[in-house]
Amino acid sequence: MTMYRQGDVLLVRTDRPLGGQARPVPREAGRVVLARGEATGHAHAIDSPLAELFEEQDGRLYLRVSAGAEPVRLIHQQHDPIALPPGVYEVRRQHEYTPEAIRRVID
Repeated sequence: MTMYRQGDVLLVRTDRPLGGQARPVPREAGRVVLARGEATGHAHAIDSPLAELFEEQDGRLYLRVSAGAEPVRLIHQQHDPIALPPGVYEVRRQHEYTPEAIRRVID
């Protein structure tokens, strides 16, 4: 299993085909945004036409990277860029435990 982590975002490569129920997630200012920091407003984003984000009915997100001359780059203002080769990735957000609740990590 191939995984890539950038801050609180984990991408897990999968062979699972995207189902017909997966709907495309619109781009924001031309970029595919995987997650936006609640505290900073910074975004984990890809600025390439080869990347597409989909949401399944259960809320799970999948990133599809089509083949191109070079891998696409996942960027964030506080982390080093990550080169992602073609494939389908499940997008997971890190969670943390607090006495009040289990919640997403606030980036």
